[in-house]
Amino acid sequence: MARWFRSEHMEYISLIVNEDAANDCLADLGKLSAIQFTDLNPDLTPFQRRYVSYVRRCDELERKLRFFGGECDNFGLTLESAGDVNAFLESGPAANAGARASSAPPSASGKGASGTQLLESLEVELEGYESQLKELNAYSEKLTREYNEKVELQEVLEKARRFFMTDAPRLAVSELSGGRGGKPGALLAGAHDDEARADLDMRFSSITGVVSTEEKVRFERMIFRATRGNCYVRFAPIKQPITDPESGALVEKCVFIVFFKSLSIETKLKKICDAFFAHRYSLPDMDDAPAVDRMLTENAQELVDSRTVLLKNQDTRFRLCQMLAQHTERWTWIVLREKAVYHTLNMFKSDVSGMLRGEGWVISESFEDVRSSVNRAHSDMDHNMPSHVDQVAKPWPTPPTHFSTNKFTYGYQEFVNTYGIPRYREANPALFTAATFPFLFGVMYGDIGHGLFLFCAGIYLLWNEEKNDKLKLDELTGGLHSGRYMIAMMGFFAVYAGLVYNDCFSLGLNLFGSRWSFGSDSPEEGDEAWPTSQYGTGDSVYPFGLDPMWHVSANELLFFNSFKMKLSVIFGITQMFSGTCLRGINAVYFGNRIDFLFEFLPMVAFAASLFVYMVVLIFMKWSINWNSRMLSATCIAPGSDGWGSADYQETVNGQTGVWVECNGGDGTCTPWGYPCQGNDSTADKCPLDFGGSGDGCQPPNLITSLINIALAPGSVDEPMYKGQAGMQNLLLAIAGISVPVLLFAKPYFLSKEMASHAHSAHDDDEDEEEHSFGEIIIHQAIETIEFVLGMVSNTASYLRLWALSLAHSELATVFWEKAMLSTLNLNWFATFIGYGVFAGTTFGVLLMMDVLECFLHALRLHWVEFQNKFFHADGIRFAPYSFKQILTDASG
Repeated sequence: MARWFRSEHMEYISLIVNEDAANDCLADLGKLSAIQFTDLNPDLTPFQRRYVSYVRRCDELERKLRFFGGECDNFGLTLESAGDVNAFLESGPAANAGARASSAPPSASGKGASGTQLLESLEVELEGYESQLKELNAYSEKLTREYNEKVELQEVLEKARRFFMTDAPRLAVSELSGGRGGKPGALLAGAHDDEARADLDMRFSSITGVVSTEEKVRFERMIFRATRGNCYVRFAPIKQPITDPESGALVEKCVFIVFFKSLSIETKLKKICDAFFAHRYSLPDMDDAPAVDRMLTENAQELVDSRTVLLKNQDTRFRLCQMLAQHTERWTWIVLREKAVYHTLNMFKSDVSGMLRGEGWVISESFEDVRSSVNRAHSDMDHNMPSHVDQVAKPWPTPPTHFSTNKFTYGYQEFVNTYGIPRYREANPALFTAATFPFLFGVMYGDIGHGLFLFCAGIYLLWNEEKNDKLKLDELTGGLHSGRYMIAMMGFFAVYAGLVYNDCFSLGLNLFGSRWSFGSDSPEEGDEAWPTSQYGTGDSVYPFGLDPMWHVSANELLFFNSFKMKLSVIFGITQMFSGTCLRGINAVYFGNRIDFLFEFLPMVAFAASLFVYMVVLIFMKWSINWNSRMLSATCIAPGSDGWGSADYQETVNGQTGVWVECNGGDGTCTPWGYPCQGNDSTADKCPLDFGGSGDGCQPPNLITSLINIALAPGSVDEPMYKGQAGMQNLLLAIAGISVPVLLFAKPYFLSKEMASHAHSAHDDDEDEEEHSFGEIIIHQAIETIEFVLGMVSNTASYLRLWALSLAHSELATVFWEKAMLSTLNLNWFATFIGYGVFAGTTFGVLLMMDVLECFLHALRLHWVEFQNKFFHADGIRFAPYSFKQILTDASG
């Protein structure tokens, strides 16, 4: 954990490598994931880089592989996984590079293949597969188009013949003409033969074809408008959809027949058909039945032959895609690895012919590994010129931030990085977030039953951890998998807080036996419960959490509100004060003496004098025996039932718990012997002499007491200890002094430091220093206002712990009472329905929505209330040259 507290030490190095061995050097360094290179050619465009041609070749290979993947998707084939990334990286730069690796020469498939040879081998192999697949696709498109034409012609012949057979009683003579020159059609006959003979000279032409069903209405409307209704159109749907040869999608189509009587109309109809991509077909004379049958038979035979060839082509493409699906992902990984090598080499600078120089950040503990990798690559290439890897003298650029994480810490580190990257060697908020985030979530979500569901969900994710690591998960599932440990801890702390609240689905559990009793087995509403043991003894305390009797008491809501509100304030101030202390630890670590003395110490003084003091008062109020204090200021007649009670434990005149009888007064005495007069105030009867109206014998209202620290200095109405008014005045003075110190001290001493260098600076530099000093004043004023007001607003913000816990418990109570209790006494069916409603609302609201709500509120408390006390979030994330990261991102 100490290693996680601050980021890894970084070193800025320079490495000089031989150009011939550069590819092997970068291939080995990519496996280490320990170096982040700096671009030494920032003035060059991507097209002016040294290895841009190799990057373009990799881009072209990526395009081909994407083409292969798209073709496999068209057949519903899933790309076969290339296995584990680590195993792939250890297998060598070109091991199993292609599907024909076994027959490839050693230079193309062995470990010794250079990057250029590997690219050439892949280019030749993938070019062959792409050409073959494109040729098959083009042939498939041509066959599909021919097959569709024969299908459409078959449908047109059948629909046209059926049309004339159906309308035969009304058609005396019928003749269909072709799409590219219509033949004369038959004359529509009347009811009498003489009328039919008179109309034989009235010849009609027709156009037949196929149009998309989606365009049918528009097609018909356009024909009607263009011909002004001087045509007769009939449609007949095609039952089986037809495959589009270009997209492969299934399209619904229908057959149409248009009768007309004009050459000008024929010209318009042909243009309309072309505009709607309607296919026109030439048909024989429908009166010539043998010719029609012969054409149907011939077309049916050609249709069978076309289908056979088309299926053969499809089977060949499928088998080719099956083979490609087995190797595409591995080829992609190889290309991405080589592309990363050449992209990184483009950052190197060629100062000397045949040599390349690179610079970058490396993790200190991996420096020797980097050096040995570079030397090993040169020795494998048998180069006489030695490589050079050494540190660059300071000043360095701003070092990047890197934390070594594991499966557990990764989720919490990403949790913090989402808000901002820590500065180099700055205290890491993720270390504390790993404990406080699930705990604060549990405080808000505290319920044994609901928390157990969440905990089981986390355990299920942990159980399937290895399985999910190997799967390609979507964004939501991948996020749940990354936060599996966080979810399990959130469920655990929700169960823990539920045990503290003694709350399980809004019901109290009598696990250890209640310390209160009603005195009967069947208590009624309004009955009073009595403690089973004497107050203050060990037997009167419930062993763990709250006594279940509070869940059935009349003041349940009042008690839980007070308890949870005080817990929220305690947790909030503790976390914020811890964040302020981390600010001081950072100042000590970086040697910022001014920040420690004039920023951290005033902040601690302000926070401790007002807010930490508030926590002290809460614990003090909890620890005081108020039964004894209030009893000490109560008038009781000697010899009565209350006289001599063991609840009185105050120390007066060196005696503890001793009852003293008095003489005089109205016959009643206080336990310490004060004779009551009947009109005595509480201050007169209290033996503590703390001041105020109650003299210390009455419990104070803490909110009023804290407000009066600033609004009524020196006045404490209900003090809890002697000298409380003076102590609070002192704390208020400390808080008041700390604010101007925080505002002015740091800018003043920074200006003194700047003035010491002013004599050696030029005029322009003096103007820049004055401008910088003005920025310091503004920045410090913002810092002071944000901290002082933030302590107040952030403390109030932590009350969301109480509010959400109250909302959760009250919602659970409403669901239980309205859905379950109201139906239990009716009948079994109503109970069954009630349970369904209860389970549904519990799952949807409390196990889904409320989990997200509590998660977001806990997130806000850490990002805003906690981290703004010390966290700058302006660091630079370490982005190492890593094959593993590149391939993992590509697989995702």
